[in-house]
Amino acid sequence: MILKEKEEFREAYLVLKNATSRKFYEFSFELEDFPNIKIKTIRNIEETGLKFEENVISGISTGGNVYDLDIEFYHIRDENNSDLKRVQLYVNADPKDLWKNIPGDTSAAFYKPDEVSWKGTFLDKKIVAASKRGRSHAHEGKFREDDFAVNQLPEGWNIISVSDGAGSAEMAREGSRLAVYSANEFFDSPFILQELEKNVKVIYNAASGVHSEAEKNITGILSESVRHVYKVLDKKASEHSLSIKDFHATLIFTLAKKFEFGYVFLSFGVGDCPINLISPDFSEVKLLNRMDVGEFSGGTRFITMNEIFNDQMISRFGMTCVNDFSYLVLMTDGIYDPKFITENKLEDPESWTTFFNDLNGNNNDRIKVDFINDTDIDRQLLQWADFWSRGNHDDRTLAIIY
Repeated sequence: MILKEKEEFREAYLVLKNATSRKFYEFSFELEDFPNIKIKTIRNIEETGLKFEENVISGISTGGNVYDLDIEFYHIRDENNSDLKRVQLYVNADPKDLWKNIPGDTSAAFYKPDEVSWKGTFLDKKIVAASKRGRSHAHEGKFREDDFAVNQLPEGWNIISVSDGAGSAEMAREGSRLAVYSANEFFDSPFILQELEKNVKVIYNAASGVHSEAEKNITGILSESVRHVYKVLDKKASEHSLSIKDFHATLIFTLAKKFEFGYVFLSFGVGDCPINLISPDFSEVKLLNRMDVGEFSGGTRFITMNEIFNDQMISRFGMTCVNDFSYLVLMTDGIYDPKFITENKLEDPESWTTFFNDLNGNNNDRIKVDFINDTDIDRQLLQWADFWSRGNHDDRTLAIIY
């Protein structure tokens, strides 16, 4: 009888459910049909990254593979004689593992690190920013084409700029770097900032009748900054016998200062990257820039296109004043596409609540960006930016003032 029951268990059809690499796995052996059989251990289980305890296989497996496992079992009336039953465990590869991560060539012209993160202060608040090379670029050893720059300026002003280099442009990585650098550089001038401040105060302190002239002056300075960026990129192209098209990149920036009457934000945008300002209670979300999507689509626009300097240029500038805010957020489409999908969600408070819940750890990777205990917030944001989203493998850049 003992031999018969052992043989029946050995020959019984037993299939372990498939595991997925990097995800929690649990399988419980149901032995109701074999009340006299006990499983002692499972040989080779350590190769899977899992463990076996009290008739349960559990843990987080590593690497996609097929594993031959030997179940060591015995009969309760013959405990000293164990036998083996072989089963297979299929561990499906994590989709992330199918993508190569080939470093960029450090000897190449305009070399750029694959990822970068930064934290610091912005006005009387804090800022964290991260830029990570997308899987599509990493798989081929290409460079990250996104970039950002943050600067504390004279007269109490701060600026944050974000750029997304065009995938079709040979030197997009340098185009985005130069775009954010030169935009911030332009405003690093006490004279320019004093002129802006003078006109800002006219708008928010004076009677409505004199606003138009002050607004015109501010728009003129902002326009000059954008032309400066274009000229810097054009000059770089000429120096390297390239076309400015080889440096195609989008650009958004926000120049900000806290006044006695509130926080003032001067913004600009060309391309499909958003700038969002979120109220303290999350009841209102403002999009501070015009995006080249929806009614403004018809082809991506870049700071390197001379045709953006037309009569519609004024619509690319924005000026906003609020008493307070919870977050100011700038991002590239590598974040925007998978997390918001459509432009109309960018001013939807519920969508932003979901987004910050995601940042707070409500995601498949359980990675939390901690805005309270923020000692490691720059590293956390960079880790979070590695999230998996099927079909969305672009570079990802996200900057948050909080």
